[in-house]
Amino acid sequence: MTFRKGKIAGLWLRICTAALLLNAPLALAATEVTVYKSPACGCCEEYVKYLRSNDFAVKAVNESDMDAIKKRHGVSHVASCHTALVGGYVVEGHVPVGAIRKLLKEKPAITGISAPGMPMNSPGMGEIKKGTLTIYAVSKNGNEPRVFSVE
Repeated sequence: MTFRKGKIAGLWLRICTAALLLNAPLALAATEVTVYKSPACGCCEEYVKYLRSNDFAVKAVNESDMDAIKKRHGVSHVASCHTALVGGYVVEGHVPVGAIRKLLKEKPAITGISAPGMPMNSPGMGEIKKGTLTIYAVSKNGNEPRVFSVE
């Protein structure tokens, strides 16, 4: 009887170990983000560092014609200094990771989100003051942006 219990316990241990090993890459995989930025922009580089420090895998692309990038992705009307692509969405400007995670979790039918301009209370632009930064949803049909979240 003890021998049989030992075999069953050993089998369960192997099954659980295999399940953990198979799922480990999924749990450890960072969300990939491509950030298009001007090579001369210091706040863009700070934003890239901010994303990396929050477990995003960032590919930073220096781009001399940022206007073309914004036009191509439909965010010219809510422009900031850099444009990021993540999970099929556009993230324009100094958007906090909380809003990005909300976007990726909820998967709304929008082009993306934006923190237009260069707000001083945003990631990469100095001290972050919670509850003071309005993030806008950018619609696919070009309608006026609406509030997505306040971070």
